[in-house]
Amino acid sequence: MKTKLTVAGLTLVLALATPLRARADRDGFNDVVKAIESFYHVKHQSLPFLARAGMKAARTAAKISGGDWKRLAEAGSARVVYFEGQNFDSRGQIATFKTAVNKTLGQDWSTFVQTLSPKDEEQNYVFIREDGTKFKVLVITIDRHDATVVQATLRPDVMKELLKNPDDMGKRITDEATTVDP
Repeated sequence: MKTKLTVAGLTLVLALATPLRARADRDGFNDVVKAIESFYHVKHQSLPFLARAGMKAARTAAKISGGDWKRLAEAGSARVVYFEGQNFDSRGQIATFKTAVNKTLGQDWSTFVQTLSPKDEEQNYVFIREDGTKFKVLVITIDRHDATVVQATLRPDVMKELLKNPDDMGKRITDEATTVDP
């Protein structure tokens, strides 16, 4: 009887602890992708293996070539998901989607840039959060038929450079993460 209670108690503790552990491990990237899929009824595409390998080769080439490319290439890791040739019609609910994204990311992420153009169905979001000694930047770009979600981990010096021109920040991060040939 004592063994059964102990096993039952451990099972209950593990069952309760798992959602908390899973929530603590969430980084926002997958949650935003799921929010886009759910709201717009679309399906994301991941980069094929060869494209990811090409990105790594491009990152190495960028380190060699120097300049802005080198700083971004040395910055850290990047995750990319894209949606191509799909319908991103918010049906007049673009503000509702913005609220859903903000709620999904919660207080862990700080809003840096949010631009909405309901007439053109264009949206751009840049969120930032600290990650130890580095920063995570989450960039979401949506237009009528395409969308991209990029999460990059950046060193503070690279972040400082990007903050000098915040209007161009999301574009530079997205371009660096998705361009194969620097």
